[in-house]
Amino acid sequence: MADRRPLTTTDAGIPAPSDEHSLTAGPDGPILLQDHYLIQKMAQFNRERVPERVVHAKGGGAHGFFEVTADVSELTRAAFLARPGERTPVFARFSTVAGELGSADTVRDPRGFALKFYTDEGNYDLVGNNTPVFFIRDPSKFQDFIHSQKRMPDTNLRSNQAQWDFWTLSPESAHQVAILFSDRGTPWSWRNMNGYGSHTFMWINAAGRRSWVKYHFKTDQGIASFTDAEARAMAAEDPDFHLRDLHDAIARGEHPSWTLEVQVMPFEAAADYRFNPFDLTKVWPHADFPPIKVGRMVLDRNPENYFAEVEQASFEPANMVPGVGPSPDKMLLGRLFSYPDTHRHRIGTNYLQLPINQPHVPVHSYNKDGAMRYRHAGAQPVYAPNSFGGPEADPQRFGDPGWEVGGEIVRAAYRLHREDDDFGQAGTLYRKVLTATDRDHLVANVVGHLRGGVEGDVLARALDYWTRVDAELGGRVRAGLGLPAGDRSAAAVG
Repeated sequence: MADRRPLTTTDAGIPAPSDEHSLTAGPDGPILLQDHYLIQKMAQFNRERVPERVVHAKGGGAHGFFEVTADVSELTRAAFLARPGERTPVFARFSTVAGELGSADTVRDPRGFALKFYTDEGNYDLVGNNTPVFFIRDPSKFQDFIHSQKRMPDTNLRSNQAQWDFWTLSPESAHQVAILFSDRGTPWSWRNMNGYGSHTFMWINAAGRRSWVKYHFKTDQGIASFTDAEARAMAAEDPDFHLRDLHDAIARGEHPSWTLEVQVMPFEAAADYRFNPFDLTKVWPHADFPPIKVGRMVLDRNPENYFAEVEQASFEPANMVPGVGPSPDKMLLGRLFSYPDTHRHRIGTNYLQLPINQPHVPVHSYNKDGAMRYRHAGAQPVYAPNSFGGPEADPQRFGDPGWEVGGEIVRAAYRLHREDDDFGQAGTLYRKVLTATDRDHLVANVVGHLRGGVEGDVLARALDYWTRVDAELGGRVRAGLGLPAGDRSAAAVG
């Protein structure tokens, strides 16, 4: 009998209640502030690197604008979306996820797609990727996921074995991993990739009617990707290729643009939809929720100082303007805390007073002091409520958007819907979305990565993982590794 594994504990040595599930009000409910273990994990994780970003360290950005092209006032009262022709200044940052600050731009990795809208109602931040899904659906697993993709503590090397160990023990990752190992995992440039809000968000109109939405920024330049061999060659030739491409294109006057489309789900439809619509590992079928064009984003100005504008830029999903709110997506709810917390650590308590992050409207807040504070309220009350003319909230006009919740306080997966499945959409991607060439490249990319030291039980699980995505795909991966059909050997492949 194998030795019993030690219990996971908090950093205070207290046995941890779960390695996988956050504490929520019912399986579909919001995450609770009393989840001390989740907050400890996120707060500790956010302070692991100084001063580089823990994730999305390498990147570039540009200024531009967003222009509304369609009337969506029936869906949201957000002022910056109020009418066609409305323009809002924007700053965008693109990035790789796992690499350090000096890593190559063209490595196989998801790409960050972060936007800051400087609206007349304050900053609205949309923090997404170039993929519509993600590897996990609960924030309690995020720190562990990133650790599996980063450098190992003994060798300081990245480990394919660790990556596949995590992925195969987290089957919800299949959809994102399938996208990652397609050519979409090596985009030709930031200009030639889509951006997605990925999460589900809430829109609220002037009458208080709520809808669920997903954001899709479709590149107007067209999708273009490197093959694996081309991406590796470019990493050696010019590790800053994406950074250089964006800067030079804008300098030449070739201003990249993206068309914003949204999918809209009626608020009531979410409860009994065939799969959980708030699951970040799933996409909404376009046949059920056709995309609606909303506007266009154009990037037309390069930063004048990379550090001041790109490195010090902060994006936080908690920055939502009136007319926009969160959803029961647990990953989104966890990020509402995690992002501003990491900014306070990385660039300081008063990071929102830095010019790149400062809203373009007056700030009236009772927050005070702290390191590097520059702007202040002067001889004004520093507490609320007060009798001396300080600012006051208007909960009637700007109350928190929400939804009804109930149930026992639990650590659990989402409540199952009738068609919830971890491998179905990944299989559909392989069979119906990818071309024959795309499928060939996916197989070759997976086989090449598995040859990089993946062995034993992890290799056996990886073969089963791809077979569950699609039986033909699993067979092709097995054949590519030189393993006979049905062989469940735990031998190393190298």
